[in-house]
Amino acid sequence: MQTEEKIRKAAELIRQADGLLIGAGAGMGVDSGLPDFRGNEGLWRAYPKLGKHRISFVEIANPNAFTDNARLAWGFYGHRLQRYRETQPHEGFAILRKIAEKPAHGAFVFTSNVDGQFQKAGFDETRIAECHGSIHHLQCTLPCSAAIWPGNGVNVEIDEENCQLLSGFPVCPECKGLSRPNILMFNDWGWISNRTELQMERLNKWYRKVSNLVVIEIGAGVHVPTVRRASESFNVPIIRINPDYPEVPKSSDIGLALGALDALRLIDARIGQSA
Repeated sequence: MQTEEKIRKAAELIRQADGLLIGAGAGMGVDSGLPDFRGNEGLWRAYPKLGKHRISFVEIANPNAFTDNARLAWGFYGHRLQRYRETQPHEGFAILRKIAEKPAHGAFVFTSNVDGQFQKAGFDETRIAECHGSIHHLQCTLPCSAAIWPGNGVNVEIDEENCQLLSGFPVCPECKGLSRPNILMFNDWGWISNRTELQMERLNKWYRKVSNLVVIEIGAGVHVPTVRRASESFNVPIIRINPDYPEVPKSSDIGLALGALDALRLIDARIGQSA
C-alpha cells in the first residue's frame, strides 16, 4: 500500500472512531529537537563525558547512579530537566489536539516520555498517563515514604561539559536526604508508582466508555517497547508512525515510515479534505 493510500485510510479510521488513544514514545519529541537516545551512541553524542567513560544509558538511567555518583546522576537528569523546560512542543502536538476534538470521547495520551511535553502543549492533565513517570516530579531516593512532589522549585546549576551538578542537591522534604526524579529507571525497585497508577485508573475509566477505539502510535521504539505493547494490547486498529520501525501486527493496522510531524500534517490535511 502506497503512503497516500495509507494516509487516506488513517484519516478514515480517525473519522469513524469515538475515542483515540495517542501512544507516544521518544520519537514524538524529535521534531522539537529532543534526542531519543537510540542506543548508547545517541546518549554519548548528547553527553560526551558519559561516552568518554563508556557509561551506558542503562547505567546512568539507574537508581544506583544516585548512590554511586550522585553529582553525575543529577548532572544528567538536571540537564534533561532544564532542556525539557526550555523546549517548545512542535506543531504536531497542536495537530493532535485538533484531531482529538473530533471523536465523541476525545483522546487519551499514553506515553513513555517523561518530558511533560503533552502538558506543555495544552493537553488535559487528567487525560495523560505517563507510564514511566515524570522528570517534573520528585521522590526520595530511599524512599523514606510514598511522597511524590512537583519539582517546579528545583533550579540546578550544571557543568554540561562534565555532566556534573554544581549546585546543591535537591532534597526530600521529609527526611532531608537525597531526592531523585519520579521516573521508572532500569532495575528500579524504589520507584513510587502512585501518581502513574492514578493516571492509569483514569485511562481505564475513559476506555470503558469508548466503543470504537483507534490507536495513533507515534515514535514508539522496540528497545523499550512499553508503548508498542500497550498499543497492541487493545486489539483495535493502530496507526503506527515510526520512520525506523513502522511494521504492524494486523492487516487492519497502518504503518507509516514517517516522522511524527510529517505524518500528522498529512493526516490532518486528508481529514480536512474529507470534512
